[in-house]
Amino acid sequence: MIERKKKLRIIQISLLVLGLLIIFFTYVKKDNTSFEKIITSENQKKIKQQMENQTEGDIFYNIEYSGLDLSGNRYILNSKEATTDEKNQDMVNMKFVTAKFYFKDGTVLNIASEAGVYNNKTLDMFFDGNVKANYIDSKLSADKAEYSNSKSFLIITNNVTIQDSRGSMVADKLFFDIKKQTLKIAAFKENKINANINLK
Repeated sequence: MIERKKKLRIIQISLLVLGLLIIFFTYVKKDNTSFEKIITSENQKKIKQQMENQTEGDIFYNIEYSGLDLSGNRYILNSKEATTDEKNQDMVNMKFVTAKFYFKDGTVLNIASEAGVYNNKTLDMFFDGNVKANYIDSKLSADKAEYSNSKSFLIITNNVTIQDSRGSMVADKLFFDIKKQTLKIAAFKENKINANINLK
């Protein structure tokens, strides 16, 4: 009777150890192999390089800056995502940017772009990638735009097209002096400015 109990205990302990070993090797080993399959060593290197190349800084979502420029015009600048650079806290890198400028004469300028940079010290703004602007009845598209608060101008460059009730125009560069309310149109190298004007 005692010997039978000993045999049963040995069998029970053996089955328990065997069950624990099966569980250990099934789940622990399986997790490691699936992780290796999902992220290959090549992808792990790429991820590591991307993380090293990223500038460290704070990330903000749905931010808004507002204020007055040096000419007394009110502006509101929005971004869906923004990061600050630890090396230069004045510069804010933005994605999916929209800006509204409310001029003293009652007109409003709307600008949108895929990316941008805002200098929260000088209040200068840079718009980059698929820049779209609306001012009164005019619609504008370009690759880049720069608003200088310190020098009171707006420069729009690269593939500039304007659609207006008075006509359309294609140019390389527009320089708008906010104080003087003047507009200069330029073409690079030997490119020409194309304009269609409605005389009616």
